Amino acid sequence: MIYRSKAPLRIGLAGGGTDVAPYSDIYGGAILNATISMYAYANIEPRTDGKIVLNSIDKSEEIVLSSELHLPIDGKLDLLKGIYNRIVKDFTHKPLSFTLSTYVDAPPGSGLGTSSTLVVTILGAFSEWLRLPLGEYDLAHLAYEIERNDLKMAGGKQDQYAATFGGVNFMEFFNDDKVIVNPLRIRSKYLNEMAHNIVLYYTETSRLSSKIIEAQSRNVVAKNQKSIEAMHQLKKQAVLMKEAILKGELEKIGEILDFGWENKKQMAEGITNLMIDEIYSAAKAHGASGGKISGAGGGGFIFFYCPENTRSKVVKALEAFGGQVKRYEFTTHGLTTWAF
Repeated sequence: MIYRSKAPLRIGLAGGGTDVAPYSDIYGGAILNATISMYAYANIEPRTDGKIVLNSIDKSEEIVLSSELHLPIDGKLDLLKGIYNRIVKDFTHKPLSFTLSTYVDAPPGSGLGTSSTLVVTILGAFSEWLRLPLGEYDLAHLAYEIERNDLKMAGGKQDQYAATFGGVNFMEFFNDDKVIVNPLRIRSKYLNEMAHNIVLYYTETSRLSSKIIEAQSRNVVAKNQKSIEAMHQLKKQAVLMKEAILKGELEKIGEILDFGWENKKQMAEGITNLMIDEIYSAAKAHGASGGKISGAGGGGFIFFYCPENTRSKVVKALEAFGGQVKRYEFTTHGLTTWAF
């Protein structure tokens, strides 16, 4: 028997960064995101030889270990090891023997929530195999704890919930790691129009998001008013974007994205750079009404809203920068698991 799972990556449409502590703990955060047809995948095949094989297919990394209660966190596929360690600690209380294979449709550091989505996906495969008593909120919170507490990886809270729930969600973040996911019922023609008009562009660069996120958190601790006010405005942006999409006022999306981008750049150093600024300016010069970098910033994916018939002109302009435009659709389902 093989236990399989997949979960969708996401784009953050508004409010990005307000899910990061300590801002979300002090002021509360709000984010609007949507999952897309790019995925993280995991397969678990039980073994009987006392070995654990961890295979990251897209990274071309494989390690073979003896089955133990705790695997060493030593820089080699630590994300996979950290999940196993927590599964044993919280649920099985005994070593397991298996082959775990993973694959992600986007590279690490691309801004689509790849690491958190992969954690959710692997937890889903373990849950399918071991029949773990995890609801959607339980699984997303466990994924968050593994990344942020067990492995000390800097980041926010939205990605784990987006991958688990799927669809278009307005998320609210409170202190004590409390999260409320509000699924939005968007008319299909609005989603189709948004998918057509939002151009997703990969810059062919990646970045270490933890550095930017740590700088953002330091600004909150230091009471940097410029940075904190920018986050307040991004929280406002999430509400504006939710209202525009629900009402079908899609012509406002670019303007709201542009408003958010101007504020996001004030949150911390490293969010933008000369290359990103040139790409953004070129897209707007050819018809895009706004856009934003996906994730923490510094590289990875950027997306632009291209109203009416401006999409082809913007795509052509982006070709000059050597990146790739990625086709996608919005998805309505989150984590999916099955056995075969």
